[in-house]
Amino acid sequence: MSIMCRVDDKNIPLYRIMWVAATPHFCGEEDCVREGCYEVRLEHGETVWANPVEQGEVLQQLESWQGGMGMSDDEDW
Repeated sequence: MSIMCRVDDKNIPLYRIMWVAATPHFCGEEDCVREGCYEVRLEHGETVWANPVEQGEVLQQLESWQGGMGMSDDEDW
């Protein structure tokens, strides 16, 4: 398994990813070019934007990298 994932034509090391948005970006600005994309926040406040396919792939790669430790449906937070 590779430690790299591709988001928006960039190879990102998985260990740099802080979080991945669960919902697509929507700000309502007429000139926004990121609506419908998912924010992938990296360390040091950097952000890359993933399309829906890339977002799913990043989540799968992160779960595989961490040994399949995804949240179960019955966890109570």
